[in-house]
Amino acid sequence: MEISAHKQQHPEAAKIRNLPWVEKYRPQTLDDLISHQDILSTIQKFISEDRLPHLLLYGPPGTGKTSTILACAKQLYKDKEFGSMVLELNASDDRGIDIVRGPILSFASTRTIFKKGFKLVILDEADAMTQDAQNALRRVIEKFTENTRFCLICNYLSKIIPALQSRCTRFRFGPLTPELMVPRLEHVVEEEKVDISEDGMKALITLSSGDMRRALNILQVWHHSKQISSYFGKFSKKDISNNIMELKTLKGLALHDILTEIHLFVHRVDFPSSVRIHLLTKMADIEYRLSVGTSEKIQLSSLIAAFQVTRDLIVTEA
Repeated sequence: MEISAHKQQHPEAAKIRNLPWVEKYRPQTLDDLISHQDILSTIQKFISEDRLPHLLLYGPPGTGKTSTILACAKQLYKDKEFGSMVLELNASDDRGIDIVRGPILSFASTRTIFKKGFKLVILDEADAMTQDAQNALRRVIEKFTENTRFCLICNYLSKIIPALQSRCTRFRFGPLTPELMVPRLEHVVEEEKVDISEDGMKALITLSSGDMRRALNILQVWHHSKQISSYFGKFSKKDISNNIMELKTLKGLALHDILTEIHLFVHRVDFPSSVRIHLLTKMADIEYRLSVGTSEKIQLSSLIAAFQVTRDLIVTEA
């Protein structure tokens, strides 16, 4: 019997061992979460008083938005109830009006017979929903509030229509601080027996920019390949003095990566205030244009032109 039980447990153990670290170390309860204690205590109070409102969780990636609502769902529902009481839709699902009129409407409109309380609909990356879908969702939320709660998760609050925002209680999740990230990362390092120095940990924190998901992904890559810089598009001061075209072609870096790194160095150079403001404004414009899918080659020319104008301004002011 013991051998049989061991054989049954083995596949499950192997499955956990082979999970990406992001999922393997995802917090399972609200107590496991390491940041935003003010938000967590407020949500915990809502749950304990059975007064959970519709939620809108927004902020940068990797700051605990999805983990928070999944931990809430696990506290609200037992394992056997989870599938019938929680509907989770993410970026891989269709984001048009049909998803609202179909699965979401169907789930929200059906009442539970054997379970008291409300159902929960989790819409991850809700800022990817079309305008029509958001308007349709507003009507669904209004109609089925009695037996269904909605949680919208997004990176950009500005992409959620005001009518939806006004129907939800909003919580902003800011980037995690190094003081919060280091203990958690040290736990993962110990569990996975990762060989990383103190300087390596500092570099990891810098690279992740307050994004725990990114930090764990970098750490896992580091553990298996010992290569961080080439994988994540980072480059050094020496690289900046080289031809930008070489950075793009030889190192395979995207212009967005180059722009992000140059931005850090712009703040370290002793530019006159007016010149720095001009350059940062131009760089912000270029970043925006890149985000909407414009040509990298044309935007690269624009970046070079911005620095040429900056040089002329410095000469003029001198």
